[in-house]
Amino acid sequence: MTRLTIGLSLLLCGMGATAFADSAAYHLLKKISFPAAAGGGEYFDYITFDPAARRIYLSHGTEVLVVEADTGALAGKITGLKRCHGVVLVPDLGRGFITDGDAAEIVVFDVKTLRTITRIKGQPDADGILYDPASKHIFVFNGDPNSSTVIDPVKETVIATLPLGGAPEQGVADGKGMIYDNLEDKNEVIAIDSRALKITARWPVAPAGSPTSMAMDRAHRRLFVGGRNPAIFVVMNADTGQTVGPSFPIGRRVDSNIFDPETALVACSTADGTIHVFHEDSPDKFSEVQTVKTEPGAKTMALDPKTHNLLVDTSDFQTPSPANTKQRQPRPVPGTFRLLIYGR
Repeated sequence: MTRLTIGLSLLLCGMGATAFADSAAYHLLKKISFPAAAGGGEYFDYITFDPAARRIYLSHGTEVLVVEADTGALAGKITGLKRCHGVVLVPDLGRGFITDGDAAEIVVFDVKTLRTITRIKGQPDADGILYDPASKHIFVFNGDPNSSTVIDPVKETVIATLPLGGAPEQGVADGKGMIYDNLEDKNEVIAIDSRALKITARWPVAPAGSPTSMAMDRAHRRLFVGGRNPAIFVVMNADTGQTVGPSFPIGRRVDSNIFDPETALVACSTADGTIHVFHEDSPDKFSEVQTVKTEPGAKTMALDPKTHNLLVDTSDFQTPSPANTKQRQPRPVPGTFRLLIYGR
């Protein structure tokens, strides 16, 4: 009888775990489509989520689309761009900043009216952008020039241009005065003192290569880095640069990572049409939870911290002509851009 009781208990526990895993799996909740961008600028890049205003900012070539997170309604657009990449908000100032890579500018807008206020001259290929609360400066990462443009958001002026020694990609700020960024062509993560404007460390990302995506567990000082070649997800100690725990293979052309501190989940989105989800069992131990099937090209991502939903965007793509050897990637089809929302 004792053996039977224990066996039944274990069986019920197993059934409960399976049911929980099934119910906790990410799945598609909503798909929101948008018309073509003005001038045919169908390119898309970073997604920015504003948790206070419950708004989503979608980079869309010649415009930034502003979407109401709870209804999916289009709240407005910021237009007149050439090829935008990232958006960062400074709520205390009521301002937003957009990197326009082809114009070599940072566009400043009013978050309430979405009206463009000014344009700050930056460098070509202005790409990733973040706000550092410790220094109260904005850092723009410029791909081709291998540099970072540092901006005073109050004066809306450039403070400095910091040489990085490689091509930067997605970066994070720890909130205490350190910024971390991937150098894709150098297979490195760099640590930047945001007040001194000085690179303090360079760390290899092996066994990953061509690091592109990054997120951070600020409480436990862990960096989550996604590489493209080899396509591997690694965890790094933000104070020593040492890799910790196991590494995991991921899909082709990763472009964004997020970390959800409430669920201890880390996610990497890839152009293969997959989101790889990992759980932080402890700061040095991680387990793979799920590979979410999305859509091809859905490689940029944001987190809704209230619902814990994952947001990615993509479009249909033209088949490259065999005669066009210069076209490295398929081009988006105008009028097919869409936001995909996945929840548990």
